[in-house]
Amino acid sequence: MIDSLKGAFRKIIPSRNDRILREILPKIELINSHEPEMMTLSDSQLRDKTEEFRDRLAEGETIADLLPEAYACVRESARRFLHTETGVAMRHFDVQLIGGIVLTHGGIAEMVTGEGKTLVATLPAYLNALPGKGVHIITVNDYLARRDATWMAPVYEGLGMTVGAIQSNMNSAERIEQYSCNITYGTNNEFGFDYLRDNMKVRPEDQCQKERHFAIIDEVDSILIDEARTPLIISGPAEKSTDLYYKADRVIRQLVKERHFEVKEKEQQVILSEEGIELAEGLVGVDSFYSAANMMWPHHLEQALKAHHLNHLDVDYVVRDGQVVIVDEFTGRLMEGRRWSDGLHQAVEAKEGLKIKDENQTLATITFQNFFRLYGKLAGMTGTAMTEAQEFREIYGLEVVAIPTNRPLCRGNLTDIIYRTKNEKWTALVDQIAHVNNEGRPILVGTISIEDSELVSSRLDKRGIRHNVLNAKQHAREADIVAEAGQKGRVTIATNMAGRGTDIVLGDGVVDLGGLLVIGSERHESRRVDNQLRGRCGRQGDPGASQFYLSLQDDLMRIFATERVSALLKRFGMDEGVDITHPMVTRAVERAQKKVEQRNFEVRKNLLEYDSVMDSQRKVIYELRDRALKSEDLQGLVVEHFEESISKYSSGLMEHPDALDDAPALFSDHLRDRFNISVSPGEMPGESIESWLPTLVENYKSVLQEKRNLA
Repeated sequence: MIDSLKGAFRKIIPSRNDRILREILPKIELINSHEPEMMTLSDSQLRDKTEEFRDRLAEGETIADLLPEAYACVRESARRFLHTETGVAMRHFDVQLIGGIVLTHGGIAEMVTGEGKTLVATLPAYLNALPGKGVHIITVNDYLARRDATWMAPVYEGLGMTVGAIQSNMNSAERIEQYSCNITYGTNNEFGFDYLRDNMKVRPEDQCQKERHFAIIDEVDSILIDEARTPLIISGPAEKSTDLYYKADRVIRQLVKERHFEVKEKEQQVILSEEGIELAEGLVGVDSFYSAANMMWPHHLEQALKAHHLNHLDVDYVVRDGQVVIVDEFTGRLMEGRRWSDGLHQAVEAKEGLKIKDENQTLATITFQNFFRLYGKLAGMTGTAMTEAQEFREIYGLEVVAIPTNRPLCRGNLTDIIYRTKNEKWTALVDQIAHVNNEGRPILVGTISIEDSELVSSRLDKRGIRHNVLNAKQHAREADIVAEAGQKGRVTIATNMAGRGTDIVLGDGVVDLGGLLVIGSERHESRRVDNQLRGRCGRQGDPGASQFYLSLQDDLMRIFATERVSALLKRFGMDEGVDITHPMVTRAVERAQKKVEQRNFEVRKNLLEYDSVMDSQRKVIYELRDRALKSEDLQGLVVEHFEESISKYSSGLMEHPDALDDAPALFSDHLRDRFNISVSPGEMPGESIESWLPTLVENYKSVLQEKRNLA
């Protein structure tokens, strides 16, 4: 009823998204009108269009002026040089052109799974590479960067453009070569770390990343939202004993939950009580944690408690080859090389009885939020962005536009089924798998942790149901498992690894069975992650369905939705083993998710405001450093800095009239302490502070020359 009313309202008053699409449609017609002309061009004539476009830009035309013709060229190049495995030409559909226009205008194109985002990116990448400043296309891993660059290379090369791909194992010379290409693919980590490394190099010719002109981010919500709080850090060794972590771990094992400390799951905090502090002081063997020599202990103990009560094995991390490897909560993938900060990683290593790696000190750092805001223009693609449209608009100035599908979407999103306990939920979920599997319909079961995926697997083993498991422990077989997931009779259990960037193709006869059935075993804190899982079915007009099985003991329900949902369950009545399926329950869960998303948004927003001070300082220092590296007149730069510093100091003095009488003496002290210039107050000429500056600059130049002579 509510949905039908919304539909009727939109017919009367179009949504913002509808209005944007209507504005774009005339441009699509213009692009299509150029297609017959492009089809008559020879391959060399098509390639020559690139130089023609560059000449027109030099003569004063804009990127927007060239868009219709340039997009028609890219479409023609794809039609000629890019084909599917069955030999079908990969000509851009009109809806893909719409996505390309949104990207060129610095927006986010929300496109359903299977709609060809990789091909869409070729349109704005080519157009925005024409000025010769380079375009960066950001993917979530090295494999996709290499695959997409190789896959789309014929399109770019057919238009005379070069394409490269940054890989994590490349040296500096190889990176410089890839960055010199017109279009460069790579991961967010590689682009971010190259920026930091460039600002630690001592020769400008060794720097890789010359410009940050235009970036297209694939899976933009993953990078700009999920990883927004993850700073990129280049670190070096720091002198700090690892014994503290082992001792803290031994101490907290003797503390009792609720009596000596409180665990706040919602806030991800652990707080020691007064009694807990007194006991811990005795166990550590100190009189007080709040004396100067012992102030590090509360922090170490709290990190050790977090390691035990908030960071769980096979959920938040795995232990592999004697190392603690973090599991990405949003993608389910292992984050090789990443370490938690503030001693948390060392606390987890102590908890697991592993050798603790020495703590590092930060040499250079930047958040993804601030790194991507360095680009002149930013755009993104994903299947799930609308739920975070406000954040994209406020933080990055990016408008989210939902792109229509090429074929009608035939996926059915079924109402959630909820049980009282996890055990009841798992039993019902496995019963449903067995029932559907008997029909031969393929099933994808999404879990939020490695632990849960292995639990479902063991239950299916007991029932004799053949299945594949895809999680961070079996990532080597990922391509094979995904390739088989849409075949008749297949059961695939996967963490969030299968929820993003995977394209499951249906096998013969599966369409007649209703397509792929996606079963979620728990709602994630973010609706986007749930929508990514749903998006594995119903690709390109195929049939499919999704449904979530929940329990009141699930983390989201237990922490955020218990009261509201429990009230609903009492209203409808609920016995052991009996489920409840009602739209009101689904809406209550979604409200809980919105609450969590809003809280996380505020955290990210506060982090950005906190980081803005460091960001402004970083920009100033890096700019000065860059000028120093590239300048042929270093003394001129130093003198310029001296003049600026003296001017600021004099302005500060003039803001305090009471200090004007003492200004010569204050200035003399400042020059001696700050710049090693000896000028007595009586030697300063003129009546105003400004009149002193020329003489002071000459004195400073003399000091510099003396230093150069001694060097």
